[in-house]
Amino acid sequence: MTDAAHDLARRLGRQAEAVCRHYLSAGRRQGHYWQVGDARNSPGRSMFVRLTDSVKGHAGKWTDAATGEHGDLLDVIRESRGLPNFSDVVAEAQAFLHMPRSWQVAEAPVFRTNSPSRDPVTSACRLFAAAKPIPGTIVETYLRKRGITALHETGSMRFHPRCYYRPDPREPIQPRPAMIAAVTDLRQRVMGIHRTWLAPDGSDKASIATPRRAMGHLLEHAVRFGRPDNVLATGEGIETILSVRTVLPSLPMAAALSAAHLAVVAFPPDLRRLYIVRDNDPAGDRARDSLIARAASAGIEAIVLSPALGDFNEDLRAFGVDALRAGLRCQLAPDDVGRFMVLSP
Repeated sequence: MTDAAHDLARRLGRQAEAVCRHYLSAGRRQGHYWQVGDARNSPGRSMFVRLTDSVKGHAGKWTDAATGEHGDLLDVIRESRGLPNFSDVVAEAQAFLHMPRSWQVAEAPVFRTNSPSRDPVTSACRLFAAAKPIPGTIVETYLRKRGITALHETGSMRFHPRCYYRPDPREPIQPRPAMIAAVTDLRQRVMGIHRTWLAPDGSDKASIATPRRAMGHLLEHAVRFGRPDNVLATGEGIETILSVRTVLPSLPMAAALSAAHLAVVAFPPDLRRLYIVRDNDPAGDRARDSLIARAASAGIEAIVLSPALGDFNEDLRAFGVDALRAGLRCQLAPDDVGRFMVLSP
């Protein structure tokens, strides 16, 4: 980096929190750091931006624990705004700092990183490719312990024995076993991944602060199960969706990973009926209402599937598969019972 560019980065660092609030609005302050999904302002918690100078580094320096990328606030401006040229980054930084436009910085490379690629989609594809199918792994053990036995058409899920985890930049990277799920668009292209770190024996999630994290472009996309059809069920969590597939094994489904993402999940072009697999909480109610309104405007019939407890995995574990089947059967459209439901013997 040139001396002028270095000076500009330091000026931004002196206003690190203001820069983060402006360019990384999807994140929030956590102690002496700003926490967000990545430098492109994706929701999440894997990237940490230092907000104050310390013996460990200058304000404005950041690290993405998911990918190993690192940089400064010039990188944040470039990536969050999608600016192709360094001169554009400089102009944007000067405008933020209210500096005269005559202050010049020579063209310089931005985004210094140890990662082979700064693209989160490429990073997601690389991690998913490095994982292996779930049969015979602790991912299968974990899901079965949660009552989930319908593990057909789960090619979107894999197992990685040493997926990197870092609680924050002050701690070393920890390789841990993880369930990896591909987040895809309607054309089945991988746009991101979701990681669930597991206990070594698959008995539960790992005993860490944030055992679930996502990276990549998640908006409108989902973890998908089954072949596309004119009927789709969509909900928040992977385990919730797989629980419903225990009794509706041929119904295509999509896990959007959060209530906010569920509210804006993309509809397949041929969709005629949408089952909304809601979580029983205020965020689930908001996602339900948004989907009902969007479906109505698109001429799609929307039917809400509601659990007795907090979500359908809680129902499955508390009451068993027969009770889950009975609870869902009365909520389905009559012609979908015979089409999608496995009836009890």
